[in-house]
Amino acid sequence: MAKPRSKHLLPGFGLTMGVSLFYITLIILLPLGAMLLKVAGMGFPEFWRIISSNRALAAYRVTFSSAAIATLFNGVIGLLLAWVLTRYRFPGRRLLDALVDLPFALPTAVAGLVLVTLFSQAGWYGQFLEPNGIKINYTQAGIIAAMTFTSIPFVVRSVQPVLEDLDEGLESAAQTLGANNWQVFTRIIFPTILPAFISGCVLSFARSLGEFGAVVFIAGNLPGVTEIVSLLIFIRLEEYNYEGAAALAFVLLAVAFLTLLATNALAAWQTRYVERS
Repeated sequence: MAKPRSKHLLPGFGLTMGVSLFYITLIILLPLGAMLLKVAGMGFPEFWRIISSNRALAAYRVTFSSAAIATLFNGVIGLLLAWVLTRYRFPGRRLLDALVDLPFALPTAVAGLVLVTLFSQAGWYGQFLEPNGIKINYTQAGIIAAMTFTSIPFVVRSVQPVLEDLDEGLESAAQTLGANNWQVFTRIIFPTILPAFISGCVLSFARSLGEFGAVVFIAGNLPGVTEIVSLLIFIRLEEYNYEGAAALAFVLLAVAFLTLLATNALAAWQTRYVERS
């Protein structure tokens, strides 16, 4: 009789858990703890003065609005890309699938330089856009383009495996009962992939909030116009104003954490709703 395969392939729960916790503490918790201690040590009046300054408020407006618009683009295009890669077979499909992960592998500074070149007056895109009064470089549109480029893989890679595992028998049954293609998508497919879709969009939004390398080359970095929070943090660090940098970083961290927390709760509720249905 064959011996049942053990689930515990790695030696010892204590050892594996200890190594994991040590790594998380060293790489994530300690840096975050140092930032939180720096914020806690400045007092609330000083903290509020920093995060509510006119320059900081303008940076929030540019960063959050750009990230939201980029996430809307990524939600639509990312869903379509995941659908095409999952449901169709065509020449070049593997190449397209590999290109989706390119923003993960490409240094963000290189992405920024590429985008600046493409949208310049003599660039492939800019030579057609700028004569028609559409300027991308050194505007908020450039920030949105950079954020979209660097964060779209999150939506595709979140939705794609769910679409691949989806039981196509449910679609066939619905069509047999008289449902059209739109009804099949809206009532069967989309509710099933919705938690993954929301998760991908939120990860895309959080990634856009913290983007720096790609944006700094294309934005122009004008205070109050095209200056993002990440750049303002960098400027405060160059000024040796560590308290100011920590306070601004705390705002970004809090927004990203609360967004992820709310999305996880929504995804859990959606999963339970689909299971009950």
